[in-house]
Amino acid sequence: MKLGLLFVAAMVSSSQLLADSISFSRDIAPLFRNVCANCHLTGEEAGEIALHPQVAWSNLVNIPSKQSTMMRVKPGDSDNSYLMLKLDGTHLDAGGSGMRMPFNGTPLSEEVRAQIRAWVEEGAREN
Repeated sequence: MKLGLLFVAAMVSSSQLLADSISFSRDIAPLFRNVCANCHLTGEEAGEIALHPQVAWSNLVNIPSKQSTMMRVKPGDSDNSYLMLKLDGTHLDAGGSGMRMPFNGTPLSEEVRAQIRAWVEEGAREN
């Protein structure tokens, strides 16, 4: 009986972890649409990147940055993902260029940046 209860508890914990993971389509793409795609619509703008939901993932994950030697998003490694440096405003310290994002806007809250960081750390999945 105790083994059965432990199994059920483990299954509930696993289900909760999956439910708590960050979803690109649910959590990240809407943010890019609302905050980033205003300036990064076609990919011809500064940074040469389109970030509307239909192309954001494919333009970010495992793609070299045009402004640094880093990947835009390196799955599992937010510290070495240029996107995070641009959002945190630390990109110049890593040899990057340009302005902190969003350009001429209020920096994203720590909570929003933590959500993006968690998505990257979880593997930057297209889910």
